[in-house]
Amino acid sequence: MILETVMNFLNKFQSDEEGQGMVEYALILVLVSVVAIVILGTVGDNIVGVFTDISSGLGGAATS
Repeated sequence: MILETVMNFLNKFQSDEEGQGMVEYALILVLVSVVAIVILGTVGDNIVGVFTDISSGLGGAATS
């Protein structure tokens, strides 16, 4: 769905040279989004582990 939207956007400005800058910004935005998703997917499990450790530590301190 996202790829189809991007392709429609690119096709709309393909023959219009004034839209070239917008297409370049769209491609950069797509690239940044993909990189962010990959990084969050990779680091996400580690973040969950950190918050679990913090939660366990706070729970243990509250019962002491």
